[in-house]
Amino acid sequence: MKKIILYLVSFSAGGLFGDAFIHLIPEAAESGFGMHVSLYILLGIIASFSAEKFLQWRHCHIPTSKEHPHSFAYMNLFGDAVHNFIDGLIIGGSYLASVPLGVATTLAVVFHEVPQEIGDFGVLIYGGFTRSRALLFNFATALTAVFGTVVALSLGFLMQGTAAFLVPFAAGNFIYIAGSDLIPELHKQEPKLLKSALQLIAFVLGVLILLSITFLE
Repeated sequence: MKKIILYLVSFSAGGLFGDAFIHLIPEAAESGFGMHVSLYILLGIIASFSAEKFLQWRHCHIPTSKEHPHSFAYMNLFGDAVHNFIDGLIIGGSYLASVPLGVATTLAVVFHEVPQEIGDFGVLIYGGFTRSRALLFNFATALTAVFGTVVALSLGFLMQGTAAFLVPFAAGNFIYIAGSDLIPELHKQEPKLLKSALQLIAFVLGVLILLSITFLE
């Protein structure tokens, strides 16, 4: 897993960018790219920035080590639960807009959840959790995504315009996560031609998979 984790990060970064620019933003701008779309995207970026600043939590994708310290384990759990809840809101809102968009967004979330949850598991072990307890708590925080999806779908049936906000908001979140958290992690590694080429291939593959989903529409 240590050998492939950076390629998973590259793949998830491509998936997030692909979903944001190929699916979410075009969907949000279907009736016109007005000022409100730009503001919702920026609000998504600000929300992710605030989560990292005020919850003291980062989407870490590199295994824990002395050279790569992490925040306190319980704070990480709280931040992870909040983030997964927002993921659930985003997934639910995307399905309200259209099924293909919902599928694309679900895949993009899954892509970045794999390396993120590996990193979160490392944080909990580093914070003194046993392996079984770390797995249990990680699973519990993941369930907040289900709750977020239920909330989004419920609000969608009660209020018009929920998807019109959540879709560009999701794009802002994805752009921030991919650009601020994932890409910098890739640049921290010692540059080697073969590894860099494989990371680029994984990144492009993530984009292409999200592009291929457009054929479902």
